[in-house]
Amino acid sequence: MRSRYFLPLLVVFLFLLDLYVFQGVSAAVSPYSPSVQMGIFIGFWVVALVCWFIVLSIPRWRMAEHVGFRMVLITLMLGIYLGELLAAVFFLIDDLRRGGLWMAALISHGAGEAGGIDLQRSLLLSRLGLLAGAGLLATLIYGFSNKYDYKIRRVSLHFPHLPSSFKGLKIVQLSDIHSGSFDHYQKVKRGVELVLKENADLIFFTGDLVNNHAEEVKDYVQLFSRLRAPLGVYSILGNHDYGDYGSWPTETAKTENLQRLKDLEAEMGWKMLNNAHALVEKDGQQIAVIGVENWSAKARFPKYGDLQKAYAGAGSVPFKILLSHDPSHWDAQVLPEYPDIDLMLAGHTHGMQFGVEIPGFRWSPIQWVYKQWAGLYRQKGQYLYVNRGFGFLGYPGRVGIRPEITVIELV
Repeated sequence: MRSRYFLPLLVVFLFLLDLYVFQGVSAAVSPYSPSVQMGIFIGFWVVALVCWFIVLSIPRWRMAEHVGFRMVLITLMLGIYLGELLAAVFFLIDDLRRGGLWMAALISHGAGEAGGIDLQRSLLLSRLGLLAGAGLLATLIYGFSNKYDYKIRRVSLHFPHLPSSFKGLKIVQLSDIHSGSFDHYQKVKRGVELVLKENADLIFFTGDLVNNHAEEVKDYVQLFSRLRAPLGVYSILGNHDYGDYGSWPTETAKTENLQRLKDLEAEMGWKMLNNAHALVEKDGQQIAVIGVENWSAKARFPKYGDLQKAYAGAGSVPFKILLSHDPSHWDAQVLPEYPDIDLMLAGHTHGMQFGVEIPGFRWSPIQWVYKQWAGLYRQKGQYLYVNRGFGFLGYPGRVGIRPEITVIELV
């Protein structure tokens, strides 16, 4: 019953928001000629009608078809309404101003005088609101062009106890490929070629190869099979890899999907560490690569990981790297219980695919959810690196937070 009325109620809400914003639009264009105003008004309500139609038609979509086009369409619609909400903040400030003037007149001169004051909307605030809303929408549209604009981020880390054979070790970390979102093979190929040019000793993938279904990566198996490193390619599962967000006819179908994903990664030559560790040897010395299934301190994400099981037998190895998809694992379990894990590599957040990163300043809305959300973090002698993601999910773009290939050198 609740889901039956959700979309109609949502359309009612959107209509009320449109109606409120329309008042600001009317004020902003009031200096223009009647014909120009009429054209703007018609355009406004035509766009609103199209958005309402999209909302009501979503249940009839076959989501597996034309995914890229539909995500662009949904993003444009969301951008319009997020822009309207931002504009509405300015209109609300103007309404509070007008209400304050009316109340002051009422208190000072009585109802007769209050009724006679000019309470027209501020042309300045109305136009500032529309400019802010349009700017947000334009930013999201601009972000469509950045989803394959890969950035190589280089990090050098010093560990006094690193075995001498591994000094200068080059690691490439990839995370959050989300192959089900891809819509341009050649651009993904360019990203893979950037990784190959690094000639890394080790390659780590920290989860979310697909959005839900193993078959999403089928067209990219040959491409990702090209990722090779002398000391191996290791991977773990992310929260999306389990198929928890998909629709399955039976639990068996879901289990078979996960096994299919594991088989495909094995076919690509990646060694998946499911609550296990591997000893990497070079010139008679060893480091441990520990991999856990998804483990999150956030209630809405699963805890399939078992670090105790994965760690068992690696305690005597002098240097340890942990692959764990969700960065909240670091504060919740790794730091308090495993002080000898030297480096943890994570992903998951994507930097929300939206934010600002300039020298000396970094911001994204995701930081209100995740304390460690992108880049390098240090607590005493332990390090965490959070990769911003190779792919994208939901919003088919990136604003300010580019897709990432991480190159880590141990010195």
